[in-house]
Amino acid sequence: MKYSTTVSSSRRKSRKAHFSAHSEARRKLMSSNLSKELQARYGVRSMPVRKDDEVLISRGMFKTREGKVTACYRKKFVVHVANITREKANGATVPVGIQPSSLIITKLKMDKDRKAALERKKRGAGSKGADDVAMANVD
Repeated sequence: MKYSTTVSSSRRKSRKAHFSAHSEARRKLMSSNLSKELQARYGVRSMPVRKDDEVLISRGMFKTREGKVTACYRKKFVVHVANITREKANGATVPVGIQPSSLIITKLKMDKDRKAALERKKRGAGSKGADDVAMANVD
């Protein structure tokens, strides 16, 4: 069932919007879940990944490896994590790009903007919960 009439449910249009998104929109698309401890502490489920966050890889070849984010490559929709590299045929080592959806943020790099974003998200989540409770007995 379609929830919003203003957003297309067409696969073609969704993919076009995703891959032609500008850098600011890509930041939000490149979000990862927070660890259970951080979710409990901040009351927020996910945040956009940024450089210097500490992450745990939860899927793929590097599953269970931890490290610090060294770069967020918005153009390719990938994140580079410290010590997650591979060797090229010529012997050079290159960082492996990992999709943010397969990461869990274990430690946030805090600054005033990040703190404000967490507060904003928590306030937004709180108001949604109140509506759900109010509408629970309607049917």
